[in-house]
Amino acid sequence: MATHALTAGRTVARVARPFHTYEGAGFPVRRPFPTEELPFVDPFLMIDQVGPVELAPGEAKGAPPHPHRGFETIQYVLDGDIANADSRGHRAVVRAGGVQWLTAGSGIVHEALPTPEFLASGGRQHMLQIWLNLPARLKGVPPRSQNAEPADLPVAVTPEGAELTVLAGTSHGVTGPFETRTPVLVAHGRLAPGTRAEFTVPAGHNAMVYVMRGEATVSGEHLPDGHLAVLARDGERFTVEAPSATGAPAAAGAPGAVTEVLVLTGEPIGEPVARSGPFVMNTPDELRRAERDFRQGLMGRMPV
Repeated sequence: MATHALTAGRTVARVARPFHTYEGAGFPVRRPFPTEELPFVDPFLMIDQVGPVELAPGEAKGAPPHPHRGFETIQYVLDGDIANADSRGHRAVVRAGGVQWLTAGSGIVHEALPTPEFLASGGRQHMLQIWLNLPARLKGVPPRSQNAEPADLPVAVTPEGAELTVLAGTSHGVTGPFETRTPVLVAHGRLAPGTRAEFTVPAGHNAMVYVMRGEATVSGEHLPDGHLAVLARDGERFTVEAPSATGAPAAAGAPGAVTEVLVLTGEPIGEPVARSGPFVMNTPDELRRAERDFRQGLMGRMPV
């Protein structure tokens, strides 16, 4: 795909279309990567978007107990409540606007289920699940769970009128609350029609923009809803813009509606990646060891 150089500096190296699949107990997700063409964007391993969808009572599904080793998961709940529990005895409910940042490290068993109240009532469900790799020297760290309420997440407004919630890293003068193992920026942008946001990226860091809702222009490249722009490392700035209003009321996802984007930047780890389901290691032997350790209960077991 041709790229377009702007004053923002970075150009778009490639655009990835999402595909649809099912996870957990059978809830649908929209996923721009990993795919065969785009296995990961170092240090990020996956983006899954659940919803937004309106659920009837009894329809909500979650992820029953499952293991993780060698990476981190970021659960960003936008609508609907999720009850998290793990084999370390940690329990927490993440409500709309909240985040759980789980460092699996040496291994943990985890579940993420709709709360009994949300399951009974139904309602709107919308969530992002982001996987972030760990370097080899940190894959054996003890598991750790960090949680943030909506009030803990700082919000910045760009000079051009875009609103930016920063989960991790620093952008536009605010810093997210999470302690990260690798230098990253994780930010959720909301752009009203005609607004824009400019981002600065350290030289050598990877950067990408995923359109969660609506449509956007990233460094001159048009992105429809659900598409991902991976930026080249040919500058230190890039711009995200929302299309101008058409003058007529717009449905969600149509021109003129508020655009929502996920902005991710990070320092590449630059190591081999061996992955199988819930395990992300550096070699096939380490994967086999992870599977064996899980079967033998060495990652813990969920409390009854």
